[in-house]
This record gives sequence, C-alpha cells and structure tokens, in this order.
Amino acid sequence: MMEKSRHTRQLAVSLLFGLWFPCCLSQTTAPSRASVALTPSAAPQQLKVRLAGYPRKHNEGRIELFYKGEWGTICDDDFSIANANVLCRQLGFVSATGWTHSAKYGNGQGKIWLDNVLCNGGEKSIDLCKSRGWGNSDCTHDEDAGVVCKDERIPGFVDSNIIDAQVDEKKVEEVRLRPVVGTARRKLPITEGVVEVKHKDGWAQICDVGWTVKNTRVVCGMLGFPHERKVNKNFYKRLTKRAAEKASSPKVSAAGRQPSKAKASSMSKQSNHRKRLYLERQKNLYLLRSVACLGSEVHLAACPLEFNRPNATATCAGGMPVVVSCMPGPLFMQNSSLKKKVKVSSNVRLKGGARLGEGRVEVLKDNEWGTVCDDRWSLLSASVVCRELGFGSAKEALTGARMGQGMGPIYMNEVKCVGNEKSIWNCPFKNITAEDCQHMEDAAVRCNIPYMGLENSIRIAGGRSSYEGRVEVQVGSKWGTVCSTGWTTKEALVACRQLGLGYAMHAVTETWYWDSSNVTEMVMSGVKCTGSEMALSQCQHHKTVNCQKAAAKFSAGVICSETASDLVLNASLVEQTVYIEDRPLHMLYCAAEEDCLSKSAAKANWPYGHRRLLRFSSQIHNIGRADFKPKAGRHSWVWHACHGHYHSMDVFTHYDLLNANGSKVAEGHKASFCLEDTECQEGVSKRYECANFGDQGITVGCWDLYRHDIDCQWLDITDVKPGNYIMQVVINPNYEVAESDFTNNGMKCNCKYDGHRIWLHNCHIGDAFSEEAEKRFEKYPGQINNRIS
Repeated sequence: MMEKSRHTRQLAVSLLFGLWFPCCLSQTTAPSRASVALTPSAAPQQLKVRLAGYPRKHNEGRIELFYKGEWGTICDDDFSIANANVLCRQLGFVSATGWTHSAKYGNGQGKIWLDNVLCNGGEKSIDLCKSRGWGNSDCTHDEDAGVVCKDERIPGFVDSNIIDAQVDEKKVEEVRLRPVVGTARRKLPITEGVVEVKHKDGWAQICDVGWTVKNTRVVCGMLGFPHERKVNKNFYKRLTKRAAEKASSPKVSAAGRQPSKAKASSMSKQSNHRKRLYLERQKNLYLLRSVACLGSEVHLAACPLEFNRPNATATCAGGMPVVVSCMPGPLFMQNSSLKKKVKVSSNVRLKGGARLGEGRVEVLKDNEWGTVCDDRWSLLSASVVCRELGFGSAKEALTGARMGQGMGPIYMNEVKCVGNEKSIWNCPFKNITAEDCQHMEDAAVRCNIPYMGLENSIRIAGGRSSYEGRVEVQVGSKWGTVCSTGWTTKEALVACRQLGLGYAMHAVTETWYWDSSNVTEMVMSGVKCTGSEMALSQCQHHKTVNCQKAAAKFSAGVICSETASDLVLNASLVEQTVYIEDRPLHMLYCAAEEDCLSKSAAKANWPYGHRRLLRFSSQIHNIGRADFKPKAGRHSWVWHACHGHYHSMDVFTHYDLLNANGSKVAEGHKASFCLEDTECQEGVSKRYECANFGDQGITVGCWDLYRHDIDCQWLDITDVKPGNYIMQVVINPNYEVAESDFTNNGMKCNCKYDGHRIWLHNCHIGDAFSEEAEKRFEKYPGQINNRIS
C-alpha cells in the first residue's frame, strides 16, 4: 500500500509540474509509471493465456501470457474487473467475478510482460487494451495479478482447465531414446537406448557419472513408460572398450588371411554399435554434466540440471553416454506372454477421452465407480494415476470436467500425492460431502504414451478442413482409400483416434462432394471395429479388397472434432417412477401408428380391450463437452400428424425386457420427437426448445425429460408372464450421433413382475458397477422382499 501511495504522489507532482513547465518536463523527467504513454500492445494472433499458481481452483489463478517464446505475468498496477473480464473470456469462461493483487497465487517467474493495463471490458484480447507495452514494467513479481472467473464455460470453447508442467523447455526441449542394438531399432516402442536431448539443430548426450535410477524414472515417464528396468551397463561398457580396441583395424585370421566377405560382413554388423558408442564418447556432445531428479518430476527440465559451459570441451571422464531401459505398459508390449503377467490397476480407470491415455479419472469403491474432485488436483497426483494404468507420467492434469462430467458418486477431494505412490488410493485425500464438490469439478488426466508411429500409416485428404476428409491408409508399401460398405461411427472413432484428431463426429460413406483429384486406389475393405482399437489395422478387415462400391465417391471418410457429447440416463429416476397401467385400446391409436406396441396388438379387438404398459420417466443428461444434436437437419425431419410433432431421430432409445438367458420378452423404442433442454445445471442457459419448429438438441450441462405419462414412454408387457427379468434402456442405440463414450449409454434394472405389480431395483448405468458386481447382478435370483422402489 505504501508503494501504491508513493506512485500516486509521484503522479500528482509530475502532472502539476508538467502544467507549469511542460517544456522542462519533457527534457528532464525520466520515464516512470506515471509518465509513460499507454497504447495497445501488438501481439501475435491467438495470444496464449493460462492460469497458474497455488493453491487455486480451475477457474482462478495468476495470469500468465506467452509472448516471444516465453511465459510471463501481468503487474497489478491499474488492474480492474474490466481487465479480468477480457482475460476470463480468453480463457473460455463467460466473465470474471473478481481479480487479485499482490501475487495472491504466488510469485511468477521470468518476464513481467504487461503493466498499467487499461481495458474497457469489451476487447477480444488483452493485447488490444492500453498498456505500457510488452516487457516495459518496473514491477516485481510480488505484484503479479490474478483473476477469478465465473465457473461457466463459453459453449464450444476448448482450451483451458489445463495444469501442465510449466517448466523452461528451453533447457531441455525434447528427449529421446536412440537404440544402439540393431534389432531394437526396428521395433516400436523403443524401450532401451542412449538418452539424447535436443540441442540446437542436433542431439546431445548426458554423461552417466552420478546418474541415478530416479533420473531414469523421470526419463521413462516422459516417454510414456510406467516403470524403469535395470540396464546391463557392463554390456555397453564392453561395447565401448572393444570398439576402442578394434575401431582402427580389421580382424585378421590365425593364418594371417583376411576373413571371407560374408564373415567380414557379419563381424562388421556386430561391431557397428560398439563403434557408435565409442565415437560418441570421443565427441564433445555432452550437453548435461549432471542431473539430480527426485523421481517424481514429470519433465527432465524440472530436475536440477548442471550444463557444460558453451564452447568448452565437454568430456565425461570415467563415464559414457547415459543408457536407460524402460518397462512399457501392457497395451504397448510386443511379448504376449509378458503382457499377461503385467497387471494394471483394476480400481482406477479413465473415461471420456478421445485419445489413448486421457480421460476423466474414476475410482472404484464398494463395487461402484465414482469420480475425483479437482480441488488441489496436481501433476503429481495425475502422474500416479497414469503410471498405475500402464502409461508414463502425466503430461497434463485437467480440471473443471474437461473430459466430461461423471454421474455417480464423488469419492475423493484434495488428493495430495507426492508422486511415488503405487496407486491414487495410497495418497492422502479428503472424503466428500455433498457441499464440497459437484461433477462440474471432475478431475481428468492426459498421460504421456510411447511413440508407436501409428499416425504415419493414415492420412486424410479432400476435406474442407484439417479435421475432415477421405481415410487413406497404408497397407504394406501402398497407400489407398477404404471401402465405405459397413463404415460406421465405431470405425470413424478409431480413424480419428489414429489421426490424433479427437472424436468422430460423422462417419461419411459418400465423399463425392470432396476434392477427388488425387484419389488413390482402394486398399482396405470390410473394416469392422469395436471402437476401442488404436488403429484401423487392428480392426477386422478383409485379407484382400472386396468392395461392391469401389468408385472414389464411395470411399470412406470422417469428420473429426476435439469435443463430443455424452448422453447418460438418470437410473435412479427410472427406479422411482415405474408403475403399471392398463390402457384402453381406443386411447392407443397414435401409439400403434408409431409402432410403440408389441406385435400381438395388431390381433386385438380394436377399440375394445386394453394393453398392459410398464411406464417410467427418462431423464437424459448431456455430460459431455459438446451439444447433442440430431444427425439429420430439420429439412429432413418427419412430420407425424397423429401426435402433431416432428421426429428428428427415428430411433432415439430402445426399451427391452430380458429373461435370464438374455432373450427379449418385450421390446419398445422411442423416437426423438422433441430433443430439448428441460432443465440445466446452475449457471448453464437453455439453448434448445421444440416449440414453433425450434432447434432440437441437448446442451452440455442440461437434460431432456421424457415424462412417464407421454405416449410411447413405456414397454408393452401385455404378453409377459410373471417372473424375474432385467429391464434395459439404451440411448442412441444405433450410434447415429457421435459421443465421447458409448459404454454409459445403457441402463439395467433388476425387475420382478408378479402379474399385478412390478418392482425395479439395482438400476444402474451399464459401466457403473465393478465386473464382480455386474456378474452378481446378471445372476440375480429374484426379489427377496415386497418393497416398492
């Protein structure tokens, strides 16, 4: 405060002096906070902004800007809520609720990029506001400004809610393993080799004197491996020693003759990798003299490093280049027998991610899956999760339901791992109360995974953007297109994952409207994926191409997206609202027209008699990161005069009653005659309404309610005998609309029907229980009491 008042007095004196002696002021006054002209600061397009500091939640923190290859802060002088509003919108939040001064979230490092920032609040970027200019500041990091943003996202905004390593990557830009043994170079992933760091336009080594297993753990984690292995250092030492002895002269046989050409070739291959290590030892390529990691770091640049002086003779006296060996997770192992022995955690999983090794963190407790709250969520905790699942350390820790919201319980809050725990369950954490957290605060991770080169065997072409096009794949040495017969959302999901382009929004089966000037021949057909594969080559496909529609316009295509919707049914509401109604046939003409009754209804004596209906309410939530919208545009919606509404999707849900063998004893379906936002979470606005032929869809954070008393919201059980059954509801059963997760689209309930009344219990989303609990559910012996849920 004293500093601030001093500046205020200085400003007053300067202005007064300037009014009396303006000519003298321009000549004698040194530039200061009070006298520097404020102008907009030109910056590169799409200025990067991030929140940093500790402790903080995902929607608050110290403001940092990325300019000229370096992160820096903003000084709090003249800071205002208008500045905070501009910054929060750049971060993807709708507005600001406050701002902080005096480095509330800790002191930043590096540059203080902006000072005396003055926004009017409507600017699209902070660099369009007036300021002293980039890097022109007389503040210290004790004055770093922060913001508190309203926890409501701008629809469709992707970037934000990421906690990354925040290390100076200029120290160690990139790390790789370069295999020395020839056979290792031909296999991916590379698990053993010389550690090399990117240096200028080439690569440099690290001296292994003083190298520890903790350093190896960090390197392996960065490269996507959960564990380190002991390397046979004597083997590499012998190579360098032999290379030193034999590098200069060829081997001569006992008889004094040169060996045969074949033998000489074999000997040459054996000695190549020896010579390589020896030559590296002689070169001045040792960038790092020593590394002292704790083992919990997620990046080598976060460890204490000692560099060799520039232009000095870099030696490694008594040592050699660092060689490490890493243990891959089961997903990346080539040895199938070893893969069976290595186990990953069965009580932690990732959900909702587009790419391998990313997703919302879910943990298993009492046979039911739940989420983790993002309070104090960190890279250390995220890395523990990644490693126990068979990946490397965490690349990013994500907050604010960045990978979608869960629906079940929230089990953990304020997780505080130190980084070396075997499981997140071994870390200190707080148990949750309803007031602590909501699912909009679910934590997620993005893990380091090994380089597999899968993206090198697929490409897209002809599309209007980099996220769409015709799938061209490499089979052997030949590139070509894929037959679109049987091409569905599941295959498109795998293609987009392999391309690294996120989720599949559409599986395109006719690509005539895309540029076809460079179309190649068809090289793959009969592709059938489960949706979980890493590459199309891992899916079922024909050994030889067999496609009835082989023309270029029928090549398979994809439209990918970084975000996707995710629909989940409220299982407890189904259980709470179920009942039986005997409905007269004369009230079911419209339902019969829309095929909402069982087949035996056609033989009934209309309009006399009735149908027995199992009725319930469906509340369908969109917990993803993009709005759920019908695949077909409104121009192709079908008008149903009987009910007086449009159908935007012919089949939106399936309703089934299954017996103990899994056979259907009753079935029904629900067309989406009105997809709209019935209600939304606090802070989320409704966007879709069916009235007056309005747009249909479900906004992220909202839900659509199909009440129990509307037509077709039932199962026709007229022909069902008393007994124990399983009731099943599946949303979006034909995968017509892409989602981030299809495993949670189904819901099951135990069902007891005595011929007069019906009971439902154990209603749950398809992936909400453990495998053990799901097996018990399937073997359910029957209702043991008469409690009506």
